[in-house]
Amino acid sequence: MKKVKFQLEELTCPSCINKIEGILSKQTGVIESKVLFHSNKVKVDYDEMTASPDTLREVIEKLGYPVLRSE
Repeated sequence: MKKVKFQLEELTCPSCINKIEGILSKQTGVIESKVLFHSNKVKVDYDEMTASPDTLREVIEKLGYPVLRSE
């Protein structure tokens, strides 16, 4: 299992949490995702054999949340 954090540009409402976590949880290889609303971060635990940070980043950005960087 690997972990990645994404720093998002901005989260404007608490419902963003459910939207991002819901879509990420359906992605192959995602074990757990957690959105930290006040710090604009998304933490994802994933199986590196079936998911990658690049793919997860694309999923987040397709939802309309620009990713500034990943850690």
